[in-house]
Order: sequence, then C-alpha cells, then structure tokens
Amino acid sequence: MIISFSIENWMSFKDKATLSMVGSREQQHNDRVPRVGASKIKVLPTAAIFGGNASGKSNFLAALDFAKRLVVEGVSTNQVIPVEPFLLDGESEKRPSSFAFELVIGEGIYEYSFKVTRTKVLEERLVKINSKSEKELFSRSGDAFVFGGAQSKNQRLKFVAEGTRDNQLFLTNSVSQKIDVFRHIYDWFYDSLIFISPVAYFTRFEQFMDEGQPLNSLLSQALSAMDTGIDGLGGVEIPLETLPQSEYLKDSPIADLNEGESAKLRSLSDNASIIVTRKSGKLSAQKMVSYHAKADGSRARLEMRQESDGTRRVIDLLPAFLCMVPAGSTKVIVIDELDRSLHTTLTQSLLRYYFSTCSKDTRAQLLFTTHDVMLMDQSLMRRDEMWVTERDGYGASSLTSLLEYEDIRVDTDIRKAYLHGRLGGVPNVLMDSFSSGLAWQNSSGA
Repeated sequence: MIISFSIENWMSFKDKATLSMVGSREQQHNDRVPRVGASKIKVLPTAAIFGGNASGKSNFLAALDFAKRLVVEGVSTNQVIPVEPFLLDGESEKRPSSFAFELVIGEGIYEYSFKVTRTKVLEERLVKINSKSEKELFSRSGDAFVFGGAQSKNQRLKFVAEGTRDNQLFLTNSVSQKIDVFRHIYDWFYDSLIFISPVAYFTRFEQFMDEGQPLNSLLSQALSAMDTGIDGLGGVEIPLETLPQSEYLKDSPIADLNEGESAKLRSLSDNASIIVTRKSGKLSAQKMVSYHAKADGSRARLEMRQESDGTRRVIDLLPAFLCMVPAGSTKVIVIDELDRSLHTTLTQSLLRYYFSTCSKDTRAQLLFTTHDVMLMDQSLMRRDEMWVTERDGYGASSLTSLLEYEDIRVDTDIRKAYLHGRLGGVPNVLMDSFSSGLAWQNSSGA
C-alpha cells in the first residue's frame, strides 16, 4: 500500500507535491478504511484527482509510472535517465527531480526515495519506519554508500554498490545481482504497482477469456449487472497467418515464447484483444469475443469492434478492479482518466463495486484521475480521498486535498463548490473573449 507519494521538479510540478493516503479524523465510510502496521495507521483505499485539462493530473500519475520503470527496468549503460523536469523557468531545468514513497509491505512500513538528473542518480535512500523510531537500511549520496544495521558489514552489498552505475538505482542493481535483502521493495514496484493509461488496457486478461474459469464468470456477471447487454465473454481460435503483425507492438515477443508462455496483443484496426500461446511446441492464437442473449434463448457472438467504446473500456478496466477484490490482494491500480468513454453511471458503478469490497482488512488501493465532477460526491468518497490539481499563471501545478479547504464540511455540496471555482481546478476558459475578438475583426474587415 502507498501511505504517501511525493514529487518535486517533475513535468508541470515545479515545487514539491505530496499525495497522502493517511486517513484523517473523517468518519464517513470509515468501515472501509484499514489500519495497518504496528502503529495501526489508517491508510485510505482510494485517491481521486480532479482538475481541468493541462492542470497536472496526468503528470502526477506519470511520475508513479516513471518511478516504477526506473526501479524495475532501469536504463542501459549509455542511456540517459528519461526524467522530465519543469521547463518553464531557467533554473528548474538544471535542478534534479525527486521522488519519495512511504509504503506498507507486509507488516512493515518503509520510505524509499531517490533524486535524479538525466545522467546521474544523486541520492537514494531506504528507511524502515517503526512505531517509535526509524532505521536507515541504506543511503547513497553520489558515489558514497552507507549501509545500516546488520548490512553494515555485508561485503557483498558493498561490492555491488561499487559496481552500480551512475545512471542506475542501487535497488535495481542489487536485485539484478541476486541480492535479496531489499528484494521485497523491488517486488512491490514490479508486482503491486500497476499503471493504466487512457489508451491502455489491463494486460492480464487471458484468464478472463476461458469460460470455464471462475474469473470469467465473475467478469461476465459484472458486465451484465452494469447493463452492457453482455451475457458472457470468451475466446475463439484464430489462424496465426491472419494476424497482421505490422499492427502490433514492434519487437513482438511472439517468436521468443517458451513452452506454456503467452503474449498479449491488441489489434489497432478492430480493437481485438489477442492472446498467443505456445503449447506442445506450437503457437496458437485466441481473440476475445462477447456473447449477447437472443430472444429465443440462444446467444449471439459479437466482435469487440461491434461493442461501444464505453463497453470496451469497461472490459479493459474490470479485470483490474477484480484483481483488487481477493482477500490479501496488495495491488495498487493507478488509472489515468478513469472516466474516458464511460457514462458517469458506469464509472460510479465501478467505484461502488470496488468500495463494497473494501474493509479494514483491505490491502489493495485505487488511484485515479478524472474529469467527471459527478464523482465529487461525499456519499461516494471521503473528503480526504479527493484531491484537486491547479496550474498557476507560470505553468506550475499544485496538488491540494479537499481537507485543506476549511469551509468544506460533511454536508457541503462539493460538486457545486468546485464548479463555482471555490476549490480551484476549473479551467480558466477564455473562449468568450476570443470569440468576441474574432467578431470584432470580422466586422472591421467587412
């Protein structure tokens, strides 16, 4: 779980911005807020970020995706670190960018942070936080490393530290060198943190194509309950030679699949979700189809291209929601533009379904951005679960919790206050004056 995430000098965020998932004294929906760790800290199951276009919502979530990729994939020897500092003043472009996480992993709480430029990791630090103290596990400043506790005499760690490249995180290198002492931190980024962009889909959908699997039945029931008209999902075999390879991701992994492995593809022409699997040495391909009930009791099979954009978006997102449901799930799903192509009632249904599964034992979380102000509703979410991004006159973004507005009470119509500009985050649209200017030019030229 994420307790907090901070960035500084990243994209539109010139100054430090922190998203805190620590629950306040808010009592609404308190039954779905877990208490974790020895200190029993309240950690919220969701965070919703509202704001106008170009206000910084997507940039904030992009920082999470960047951090994951840098930890999990790293960069090659001569590659620059793809960091994107604030560029709208002369100084920030030269300053490093900073990222800091407070995480719950198992029963432990950790703070992991790093500071980077395009060519070098300047600082990196891992701390274990106890109820009354903090213990530094390792720190890095330039080329100098310090290891704490039992690891202070670990010569293997020191050897790997000395071999860590300037453009490489020590956490990444230590795992690649088969040192497992910090692997649980790396594994959180690899396994738990999942980012879904507005045009992406949840890639682990192959298990939802088999009609004999429980998850397929659960997905089908959810689609039916959301009034999509879908009676079920399934997979049908398609000839490999019909796959238009040029439409898929470059450097397709199909040829390198080992026995039992699968690769996931998305056709750009017909939105088909395709799974290619190697079984008994041979490749086979399946694509996802939907079934609709007919009046005579039989079922009609539809291609994904025949479903609406909203229905396809629900199909893309529901598996991500379902993976947060099982007891013990530690998935942190991050969705940019949750409401894209969705009617507000569908988006609300997705959220209400997720919230119905949350309890004091929950360890999964959902972070998302949205333009849908209908979600700004205290019957749906707590005030400390709602955030607003706003861009100032110099292009710098800020992130603010609704709790910081003193006049926002439990009985406040937050949506109305937001649309009236009391909370910021509403686009400053100047189209009326622009149109007036055009009209004046047209009348002058007549």
